[in-house]
Amino acid sequence: MARHLITSAIPYINGIKHLGNLVGSQLPADLYARYLRERGHEVMFICATDEHGTPAELAAKKAGKPVQVYCAEMHEVQAGIAQNFGLSFDHFGRSSSERNHILTQHFAGKLDENGWISEVEERQVYSIDDGRFLPDRYIEGTCPNCGYDKARGDQCENCTKQLDPTDLIDPRSAISGSTNLEVRSTKHLYLRQRALKDQIAAWIDSKTDWPILTTSIAKKWLNDGDGLQDRGITRDLDWGIPVKKGDQPWPGMEGKVFYVWFDAPIEYIAGTAEWADANGRTDADWRRWWRLDEGAGDVTYTQFMGKDNVPFHTLGFPATIIGSGEPWKLVDYIKSFNYLTYDGGQFSTSQGRGVFMDQALSILPADYWRWWLLSHAPESGDSEFTWDNFQQSVNKDLADVLGNFVSRITKFCRSKFGEVIPEGGSYGPEEEALIEALTTRIRAYEGFMDHTEVRKSAAELRAIWVLGNEYLQSAAPWSTFKTDPEKAAMQVRLGLNLIRLYAVLSSPFIPFAADAMLAAMQSDDRNWPDDVRAAMQALPAGHAFTVPEVLFAKITDEQRDDWQDRFKGIRT
Repeated sequence: MARHLITSAIPYINGIKHLGNLVGSQLPADLYARYLRERGHEVMFICATDEHGTPAELAAKKAGKPVQVYCAEMHEVQAGIAQNFGLSFDHFGRSSSERNHILTQHFAGKLDENGWISEVEERQVYSIDDGRFLPDRYIEGTCPNCGYDKARGDQCENCTKQLDPTDLIDPRSAISGSTNLEVRSTKHLYLRQRALKDQIAAWIDSKTDWPILTTSIAKKWLNDGDGLQDRGITRDLDWGIPVKKGDQPWPGMEGKVFYVWFDAPIEYIAGTAEWADANGRTDADWRRWWRLDEGAGDVTYTQFMGKDNVPFHTLGFPATIIGSGEPWKLVDYIKSFNYLTYDGGQFSTSQGRGVFMDQALSILPADYWRWWLLSHAPESGDSEFTWDNFQQSVNKDLADVLGNFVSRITKFCRSKFGEVIPEGGSYGPEEEALIEALTTRIRAYEGFMDHTEVRKSAAELRAIWVLGNEYLQSAAPWSTFKTDPEKAAMQVRLGLNLIRLYAVLSSPFIPFAADAMLAAMQSDDRNWPDDVRAAMQALPAGHAFTVPEVLFAKITDEQRDDWQDRFKGIRT
């Protein structure tokens, strides 16, 4: 048994997440966590809501609620939707937690103590009408690059060009819309990433097994243009973690908070501490996952994220860990994903474009979405969601292959032998060939899952389902029964055991359907098929079962057309 720490990029609190967010981090992380647990490993799977920064304040203002109230409510909403999607977090925390306050201030103090923090006086936009400095995301205007009139002060969402607020044409306050702005001086703390560049580069170079997407983005930020830059870690905001050196005041930084991208990754650690608090555990129980000097030396740490989050996890967060000079666990493997697009356009939370997690669950059970998203995960390039493709994939893979197999064999057994696994007969060449083919496929499936190759894993799992259908079609127990009932009994017994086997193998992808299959087989045997021959005899003759409800109903053309019309891409 190995120990695996898994974190998913933590979603912003500013509204319900869309399917692109889901497939880019939380869902594949859940797939991996479920698989490793099934293989008998010890897993700590942590996620949280990212509650600080401009998006939280703006969303709360739009909702007409105090930001603390808004964040608490949205955390409950996101946690509930995550549960309904079957996301099996050990803990779903909050970056506004007291644990994260303490740890963030601790890291800042250590970084300063070690000489990695500098105070920088900079010019920042001040809104006279709002009576406050405006962080970059609080400023909107026209992009000088593409002309998009809703560009933010940090980046244009339309052309993705990174900007400074002073680059914007006709800038205005995102709070009030006021154009009564001026530039004033203010002091901020900067993390001296440039001075840490050699240490960060050496660490990245040591990760020879990382996906090309991850390393290419990291190295671009390290080396392109002027190379790795120092990064501001404080903001002039009311909502956030107050700037302190550990538990001591930070002279000159009164009224400032830490920048959300400084404190958000630290929440991975804080979230594990929150897990300990919520479960009556000691500090030693969470520190054994994170401190190399307290038991984390045998932990394998894997992060999942969309490609836009890669720079912060390959540069910023490692700079914080390395710069602290303390023996904290650094990530071993970063699984990054490209974008999922929607019917020819981009998903966007801020623009309300695309299918969102609550909407998805309102029309179909979670497993339909889990299967499609994972089997089309944007690993080697961007993927596009279309309703036609969704319908075809669900109908062919889930209804025609898996669902059809379960239905045919259970109903046939009930009609000829009753709702009990029949006895009699012994394996012949066809059954031996099936076991051999299953063994080969399952070992390949394990290999892809071990290496978080999501699409290849899905394709291999589907191929395993297909083997059962091909066997059933070839063996044709309904014909065999007429001349050799004992042989038909053996064929049916093998088929019913395949259902249990499929439930175990499929559980990481479609956990709800897997539970339904096990319930129908009246089995709680979730043992992984290390020995496929033994697994095919897990349910003995005489074992009772029930015929399940339809596992996956087909999506009709009428449903597809209706949904395509209802979800044209703008969330109201």
